[in-house]
Amino acid sequence: MSTDHNTPTIDINTLKTASDIHLFNSQGTKVRFGDVFADQRTIVVFIRHFFCGSCMQYVAQISTVREGALKEASTKMVLIGCGDWTLIENYKKDTEFEGEIYANPDRTLYDILGMISNLQVTPKGEEKRSYLKRNLLSTTLRSIWRGPLKSPSHIGKQGNISQLGGDFVFGPGTICTYSSRMRHTEDHVEVAELMKVAGVTYP
Repeated sequence: MSTDHNTPTIDINTLKTASDIHLFNSQGTKVRFGDVFADQRTIVVFIRHFFCGSCMQYVAQISTVREGALKEASTKMVLIGCGDWTLIENYKKDTEFEGEIYANPDRTLYDILGMISNLQVTPKGEEKRSYLKRNLLSTTLRSIWRGPLKSPSHIGKQGNISQLGGDFVFGPGTICTYSSRMRHTEDHVEVAELMKVAGVTYP
């Protein structure tokens, strides 16, 4: 468990409840959450909404994890967003993430796993995460371009903009060996830490 975020572990009953929640894949097909990590250790990154520029920067960084390193650790990575499943294919193209991406538009899974909502940024005096390569204005403008300007039909489908995400390691089976929930909108755990607890060589 991350000492950096000081978040509670997930008890077995909560995990069983979460496992029965259904997500949507890029084709709109329902997928049981527990089936995602039933047979393999799985790094699950809950992004905020599908227009979030900060999360896109994080996804860009985790996409640099070598496929060979994941295979050596018998581990895979998946993303879950709180928007509509119809935005998944565009998100894949924009981020070049090659793993599975799912949608949980009603945010039930976010709630069960203890993720919160707010629009706060990195507190004054606290060092920003290393994945944040652009300033807030640049990130906001990029989000607008990649979201409503580029795909106006997706407006309103991106997901709740105040929802925060988190980073977890599940499986194989009904177990969670790591949990880190965002405290503000720029608070995904460092990729190096996430890979270390998952046993994946990085960089």
